[in-house]
Amino acid sequence: MDIVDIARWQFGITTVYHFMMVPLTIGLGTVVATLNIAWVRTRRPEYLRMTKFWGKLFLINFIMGVATGLVQEFQFGMAWSEYSRFVGDVFGAPLAMESLLAFFVESTFLGLWIFGWDRLKPWVHAACLCCAVVASLLSAYFIIVANSWMQHPVGYEIVNGRPVLDDIAAVLTNNTAIVAIIHTLFGSIAVAGSFLLGIAWYKLWQRRRAGIDTVDAQGRVVVGEEPTGARDRTDYRVWWRSLRIGCLIGIVGFLGTAFSGHVQAQLMIHQQPLKMASAEAACHDGTAFSVFTFSNPGARDCNNVHTVIEIPGLLSFLAHDNFHTDVAGINTLVPQYEKEYGTNLAQDAKYGDRAGQEINYVPLMIVTYWGFRIMITFGGLAALACALAWWLTRKGTVPESRWLMRLAVFGILAPFGANVTGWVFTEMGRQPFVVAPNPDLPASQRIHMFTEAAVSPTITPGELLTSLICLCLVYLVLMIVEVWLLAKYVRTGVVAAMPELVRDPEHDDDDADASTGRRSDDVLAFAY
Repeated sequence: MDIVDIARWQFGITTVYHFMMVPLTIGLGTVVATLNIAWVRTRRPEYLRMTKFWGKLFLINFIMGVATGLVQEFQFGMAWSEYSRFVGDVFGAPLAMESLLAFFVESTFLGLWIFGWDRLKPWVHAACLCCAVVASLLSAYFIIVANSWMQHPVGYEIVNGRPVLDDIAAVLTNNTAIVAIIHTLFGSIAVAGSFLLGIAWYKLWQRRRAGIDTVDAQGRVVVGEEPTGARDRTDYRVWWRSLRIGCLIGIVGFLGTAFSGHVQAQLMIHQQPLKMASAEAACHDGTAFSVFTFSNPGARDCNNVHTVIEIPGLLSFLAHDNFHTDVAGINTLVPQYEKEYGTNLAQDAKYGDRAGQEINYVPLMIVTYWGFRIMITFGGLAALACALAWWLTRKGTVPESRWLMRLAVFGILAPFGANVTGWVFTEMGRQPFVVAPNPDLPASQRIHMFTEAAVSPTITPGELLTSLICLCLVYLVLMIVEVWLLAKYVRTGVVAAMPELVRDPEHDDDDADASTGRRSDDVLAFAY
């Protein structure tokens, strides 16, 4: 296997795995902060239980996200040193802001929130979590700014053939980044919505199966209580409110991603037209949106592309907000790229044995085409599930059907799939560039970098393959650990975060610290 392919697989696997943590951290963190504020304002016990339960799951995911994200920083220097050397003067600025500013604030205030229960005033304690969540949004923003600069480089000047930062405001306000962070935020909200919906449905179904909650002749819920396990009326309200909140924000998240995605598509057609053309498998200029097209799995040209179903005018609407303006196809765009950037890689040492190879400007269409559609399909299915769940639970509880419960639980994966395939589409569609040229700039001021030139020149395929295998094994273990922890605490319920709900008062007194009156494991019971 070619060293570039191994390096791309390595970075792709680690990035996709880490990115699964990101939307849940952002979305669930926002929900937990809102619940914390609701508890401080109302003092309703269900909001406290919701804050602690969902907060525990949020922390598990946050910790795994930190552990998996650190690897990517090292890969820039180890596997992609030529890329880092070329763009480091610009690309490094937002990454430094993320590490030194956003992550520092995020971890500091999150620590205060974890260990501040009963030690800080309630409003101060809730404010700490809000600061941590805002910092996590800033962290995502700075990362997206860095990535968007690769998609649409701005705010630089060329010095000795390399881009050097000369306008940080332009980098931070890059229109590609602004739209992308909005899209990511709504996508994160959709993930949190399905997460709440699936888990809350399961817990309400458990109450139905155990006979705690029943329904009357009109199908309305009759809330019951069980003397053990803190499965009381407050427990019912925890899951009922969580489910309804999940349905609502899931629908809002989908609508937000749909509208921001529409704006993204219009930017994409202007900034990276071949990415959008390959996403549509649009070989010729036209207005029609392809619903179903098939080709050979490795197709990167139009010789084996066959359109079966298409909707006239829809592609023009996505691109130009009308139904009649043609969108440039692959056969029109490729000659333009070849004229501007050449037909073959230069005879340069940085390309190694790939020097002189023919450049294929068309991304792997089977990935971009189906990635684009899977993203839309999964997002739509998640929103449909939220709307259906809202209707099915309108009388206060969930149906007794085991299959509906399983669908609700597995439905948690749908928005994750939409986020991951959207990210893969974004990155794969930029190929063969690791830094795509900016069409808004004069030709003399444009910079670009082919992926083949970005790999570290001294690293060997064996070293990359070994690290790839090791990382996959480590990440597999981390995935098993995270899923096991989440499943464990979901099965336990609110008691996992609030063991005092079922603790024996006499035993509680025995374990209390004589000087402070606190149990020795109060903090650790919540912060593990």
